[in-house]
Amino acid sequence: MHETEISPMDYNAFFKDELDGVREEGRYRVFTDIKRHRGSFPQATRFIGDETQPVTVWCSNDYLGMGQHPVVVDAMHAALDECGAGAGGTRNISGTNHYHVELERELADLHGKEAALLFTSGYVSNWAGLGTLAAKIPGCVVFSDALNHASMIEGIRHSRAPYKIWSHNDVEDLDRKLSDYGPDVPKLVAFESVYSMDGDIAPIADILDVCERHGAMSYIDEVHGVGLYGPRGGGVAEREGLMDRITVIEGTLGKAFGVMGGYIAADKKIIDCIRSYAPGFIFTTSLSPALVAGVLASVRHLKESSVEREGQQAAAELLKTKMRNAGLPVMDSVTHIVPLMVGDPVHAKKISDILLAEYGVYVQPINFPTVPRGTERLRFTPGPAHTAEMMDDLVGALVEIWDRMDMELAKAA
Repeated sequence: MHETEISPMDYNAFFKDELDGVREEGRYRVFTDIKRHRGSFPQATRFIGDETQPVTVWCSNDYLGMGQHPVVVDAMHAALDECGAGAGGTRNISGTNHYHVELERELADLHGKEAALLFTSGYVSNWAGLGTLAAKIPGCVVFSDALNHASMIEGIRHSRAPYKIWSHNDVEDLDRKLSDYGPDVPKLVAFESVYSMDGDIAPIADILDVCERHGAMSYIDEVHGVGLYGPRGGGVAEREGLMDRITVIEGTLGKAFGVMGGYIAADKKIIDCIRSYAPGFIFTTSLSPALVAGVLASVRHLKESSVEREGQQAAAELLKTKMRNAGLPVMDSVTHIVPLMVGDPVHAKKISDILLAEYGVYVQPINFPTVPRGTERLRFTPGPAHTAEMMDDLVGALVEIWDRMDMELAKAA
């Protein structure tokens, strides 16, 4: 009797097949090699092997250009000279620099909360914040908006708490789902203030009304709101006077504030619980003092200055108008996000490639799973440094490419 010979798995063949499938769908992610130039945003240099190409960046999340602001850069230089490069480890092992303490106080003040907690990114703050809250509260059920960011979804999954998904920004659907659970069941409602792929804003007040009616905690992701909205940059919730009604406010330090990091702000006991239990906080090397000093300077500046916010909003409105006037399928948006509908992953990638290669325009295609299939798009984030002339060049290039590819103008699905 012969034993059946079992061949070992061909791991390389498996990975090749997986990548080939992504490429065929037009979803293969290409990371463009660029170097931004301080003082000249949004201009950058693209590196292609031994050659270089000047490009204009249209998809940066450094929305206000704070990454090049003198107050930020000077603060980072000073902290580097003062403290050296790294923080010294995790927060409990030499890694709590005084700049961390100052920044957490500043962020708590920004949102009118008792305390704040700093993380290495907005992804980690959502993963750790939601994951810890839902896991530690016995019997907690999480109610997650259908279009929540991957970091929120991963945090909820990591908690292993039961969860329900409610239709995007649909307050009536949220109310129905919450009604299935009695007042004795702990509940946590998680949603974003600004959905960054469409540029729509959540009905925050109505959501909070439902949360309070059902005794649910509220967790809002303001990563595309902090620094950009509100008189001091506290986000959409600050603009609408709702921060005091929200249990946990989460934000990023890598977008409007122009540096790096994430955070949550809430009551002291909530923050202390997450600080004490979240592995993503406890076991992660803390941000370097230079980075934190830069964020601290940025937050303080944007609390006092609205010039950057006003410049960005004006740029976004101007670009939307120019695209509409040219017949391009720009989607309706009430925020700083300017989405241009394509509706096909291969076309979205091809348009992006042509813009970069022939026009020196850098914008990333947004494909599944970031957006649903059939809603693939280009996502533009004009800032205060984008000029009307740059916009005219961009719109002219897009119209030429649409014509070249024989695509129908004016239909935003």
